[in-house]
Amino acid sequence: MLLNSENGPELRRVRINPEGKTMVVELDGVDISRDVSAYAVQQVAGEPAHVVLHLSAQAGMAVDGLAHVEVGLPPDPGPAAAQFLSSLDGRELERVVLARHDLLDGRPHELGRGMLRLLTEWARGEWAGWESTDAFATEPTPQCTP
Repeated sequence: MLLNSENGPELRRVRINPEGKTMVVELDGVDISRDVSAYAVQQVAGEPAHVVLHLSAQAGMAVDGLAHVEVGLPPDPGPAAAQFLSSLDGRELERVVLARHDLLDGRPHELGRGMLRLLTEWARGEWAGWESTDAFATEPTPQCTP
């Protein structure tokens, strides 16, 4: 994999090898894994990859020369999560979880765990079989016979 220099056509050799929960990152044959906390790779067909290396807080990497520098904070997922959660119908969430036996395991707190798993699926866009119901619709009252 090649690193595209922001200063021109110079390309740098990058090797990234994810190993379970860790990763090995080499830049021009030098292992810089301990200085990297995350990475992002983007590539357009026919062009070199664009690699962004996020340095860890204890990074001791030195840079000598011109560079394009981007400083920013990771995006705050809070507002997007709040908007997503506020758009859901709690009754529908409960109904779908109780109807899906793969989400229930019989252990304590299974409903809560099932809801969290289902919300994760929905947040990823895995909406198969889910249809929104009218938030004001009432469920039929069960009839009891004496």
